[in-house]
Amino acid sequence: MKRTLPLMLAALLLLGLTACAGTGGRADAGVLVYASGDYTRINPAMDEHGEINILLFNGLTAHDGGNQVIPGLAKAWEFDNESCSYTFHLEENVKWHDGEPFTASDVKFTIEAIMDPENGSENAPNFEDVEEITVVDGHTVTFRLSAPNVAFLDYMAMAVLPRHLLEGENMQESDFFRAPVGTGPYKLESWDEGQAITLVKNEEYFQGPANIEKIIFKIVPDDNAKAVQMQSGELTLAHLTPKDTQNFLEKDGFAVYEMKTSDYRGILFNFQNPYWTENRDLIPAVCCAIDRQAILDAVVLGRGVTAYGPLQRNIYNNENVERYDYDPARARSILEEAGFALNADGFYERGGEEAGFVLSVGAGDQVRLDMAQAAAQQLQAVGIRCTVEVPAKVDWGGQMAYLIGWGSPFDADDHTYKVFGTGKGANYSGYSNPLVDQYLAEARQSDDPAVRKEAYANFQAVLAEDPAFAFICYVDADYVASTRLKGIAPGTVLGHHGVGIFWNVTQWTLE
Repeated sequence: MKRTLPLMLAALLLLGLTACAGTGGRADAGVLVYASGDYTRINPAMDEHGEINILLFNGLTAHDGGNQVIPGLAKAWEFDNESCSYTFHLEENVKWHDGEPFTASDVKFTIEAIMDPENGSENAPNFEDVEEITVVDGHTVTFRLSAPNVAFLDYMAMAVLPRHLLEGENMQESDFFRAPVGTGPYKLESWDEGQAITLVKNEEYFQGPANIEKIIFKIVPDDNAKAVQMQSGELTLAHLTPKDTQNFLEKDGFAVYEMKTSDYRGILFNFQNPYWTENRDLIPAVCCAIDRQAILDAVVLGRGVTAYGPLQRNIYNNENVERYDYDPARARSILEEAGFALNADGFYERGGEEAGFVLSVGAGDQVRLDMAQAAAQQLQAVGIRCTVEVPAKVDWGGQMAYLIGWGSPFDADDHTYKVFGTGKGANYSGYSNPLVDQYLAEARQSDDPAVRKEAYANFQAVLAEDPAFAFICYVDADYVASTRLKGIAPGTVLGHHGVGIFWNVTQWTLE
């Protein structure tokens, strides 16, 4: 009998989270139920990604459907060449969700918190050029930079946080990040851990209230469960795998949005692990042993393109770099020229040590797991012993390799400088190459497209010669929605994990 009450409560909770109003488990009118991954916190200042951020917060700038910079909390700005300073003029009638006024002091507080090395923000490299932030008055703030940074306006789309609620708080552990207060078009109504995050529209939103009354981020980490719940009507919108998406094509009541992304997958080599200090010359062989097209076709049904670098969906992509096309014979040749020889088990070894590594995959991502297992089989076939593991927790410093996902649809500086630059906040591989650092700095500090094109071309050439990753493919995003949902912009190029679909959420309607 002691178990009866918890079971009844769990059942009631489940019913509530599916937002059922009538029969069949279908969502209420006016309530959008989105299939989301789980959140342990909502902390846009410290964390790189988070689809929910744009609903709760605003930056000084924003991005439109073409990923171009547009005004956000700043209605206008100007740049002074002589002092290398940006001055932002802020909207004057913006309120935080708790009713307090938004001011320039909030901006200064947020960016300084990100810049503070004690806080360990992934976003810190975006603002490392900032030398001084000056609050001119309540609605004017100036940033003086040590050197030009052409991507600075892109980075000012960073969510601004409320100083009055976070000053003196731990920016990694504050309870605020479980009960966030922003200026965005939606505000937090409730958060049921591991189940759902419920947002209600902000009637006082400075750009005008959204059309949809409520958005529920329902936590559905399993890909198969997303498809089942989309089919049953429990969800209004879901990012599904290409295989699951096939079941909704031309199906009454559902719309399929096949959207391009800048989101790539690849094998990250952890140079903090001593194995790669001794075996860095093995990496080109790994790159040649991977049949990218076969993986793309088998795992995501061809929804994307094979990858050879981090900027393939950017205007500064360099097509003329070493691509390491699938060539098992070349992979074996590279190994043999490096002093490896086949052992009795059919694997290459050097100095008594086999060529091989453990490839880690984050839990809950079936697509990445399938890619990792396919790549491991291909590596085994050329004599490199590769095994796949799914650790309970990612060990960035200790693991040998990781099936990474990354990418940004914005300025080329975004996710290159901080991912491949020595010691930068999102350089999880510990990769370091002085020429890469030089070319990324040159590209960041010039607003001349010709200079940037040359710098990024050189960066990509060096990165190809000395790979940080074995790139596999770009994975496009398939969203399935109820036909009751209108307003999604299918032409927008999305980012990592397909993030970005909510950029115009205030214009969406739900019939």
